[in-house]
This record gives sequence, C-alpha cells and structure tokens, in this order.
Amino acid sequence: MHVPSSLLSSFVTLFVTIGPIETAVIFASLTSGIHHDERRSLSLRSVAIAALMLLLFAGGGNFLLTLLHVSLPAFRVAGGILLFLQALTLTFSSPGLSSINERERRDAEMPGDIAVFPLAFPLIASPGALSAVVLLTGREEGWTEQVFIIAMIALCLIITYMAMSAADVLVRLLGQTGADVVGRISGVLLAGLAVQFIFDGLQGGFPRAFGLA
Repeated sequence: MHVPSSLLSSFVTLFVTIGPIETAVIFASLTSGIHHDERRSLSLRSVAIAALMLLLFAGGGNFLLTLLHVSLPAFRVAGGILLFLQALTLTFSSPGLSSINERERRDAEMPGDIAVFPLAFPLIASPGALSAVVLLTGREEGWTEQVFIIAMIALCLIITYMAMSAADVLVRLLGQTGADVVGRISGVLLAGLAVQFIFDGLQGGFPRAFGLA
C-alpha cells in the first residue's frame, strides 16, 4: 500500500466529515449569548468527548460489526451511501449529517452544558465521521496503518479545536458565502470518496454473496 496517498485520502475523509469550519461557524452562533464566557472550556471538553467517541469507534467498530454479523463490504456500501448523502447536503449548502436542526439549536442556546450535545455529537463526532472512522480502520491492514488513522483523527480534532477557538475571526473572514464555498468544495471531495467506498464494498461483497470468494 502506498502510505502517503492513503494518508491523504484518510485525512480528507475525516476533515470533511468532522468539518472544522462548519463546526466553528455553528459554535460561534451557539455561544454568542449566555455561553460566550465558557467558550474555551466548551471547545476543549467537546473536542475531548468527540475524540473519545471517535477512538471507541476506531478501536471497536469492526468488532461490533462482527457481533452484529454485518460484513465489512456491506458496511462499506452503507457507510458510503451515508457519506454520499452528507456530501450532497454540503454541496447544496443545506443542513447535513454533521449539523443540527432548529429545535436542537434552540435547546443549545438555553442555559446548560452543551459540550456533549450538540457540540461533541452530532457536530464534531457526526454520524458521517463515526462511519468514516470505521470504514477507514476496516480498510487498513497492519498496526502501522491503524496508527496513521489515529494520527489523522488527532490532527483533524486539533484543527477543529483551533477553529473553534478562533470562531469569531473565521466568521468575520469567511462570512456565510465563504463558509458555503468551503462546504461545497468539501462536498465534491467527499462525494468521490464516498463512491469509492461503495465500489470497494461492491467489489468485496459480490464474490462473497455468490460464493465466488
């Protein structure tokens, strides 16, 4: 396996599904009121909780699939479809799998701890990001490649924390138009990666399904 290309693919997949820019923009909006003074604490705790969730899926996702008798090719197809749906929402600038609805937004703007919900989940450790982690760790073989995936998760989370810490600056620099442009570009990249996951799942699943493997 060519490690550099695999690293790039893993980084892009995780970066787009975690969405540091989108997360920072929503974080700035959610913490503009009563949570403003808690921003640093909220960003640090939410990233730490999201890291725990992502690492749990990275380490135990494939074991869980085995317990449920779900083959990795089947999950690649399902996960690829899920990521493709997220790519569509990013491309057309509509609330996606890593976003929150209006009711969740209203709840987050009320007094209370929002580090777990909605910041850690579903903003940072979104369904798409959790699926991507399982897909990436299932695709790699050997402990070296698995360590690379963990490192890419850590790097994306560090970028997310930095983006959340500079949320106001990002909002001023990008504006809504800039954020939409980043989302659309990310959506196009994620669509290609998602279709590749589906192709890999079909390629591995059809021979097994028809007893040819």
